[in-house]
Amino acid sequence: MSDAVPEPQEAEEARPAYELAAPAPLDVPRAPTGNAEVDARLARLADADHLATDGHVEVYEDVHRGLRDALTALDARPGPPGPPPPHENRS
Repeated sequence: MSDAVPEPQEAEEARPAYELAAPAPLDVPRAPTGNAEVDARLARLADADHLATDGHVEVYEDVHRGLRDALTALDARPGPPGPPPPHENRS
């Protein structure tokens, strides 16, 4: 008895012979947000238009990381000063 698995030759022969299409822009409109850092990250999405599908992940992860960092930076900014503490009247 052999442990070798026979190769499915029929499945390979049944595959259609075609060439993959070249990468093409998706032409998804991106409206400016008014935040230069966010707009720059969103513009980076256009880089994926010229890559094969397996290259998209790197671009998407980079954009996601940049947008996450921009949101984190918003949390780190000091806000307006809060109200003064209540005045304690000690006698």
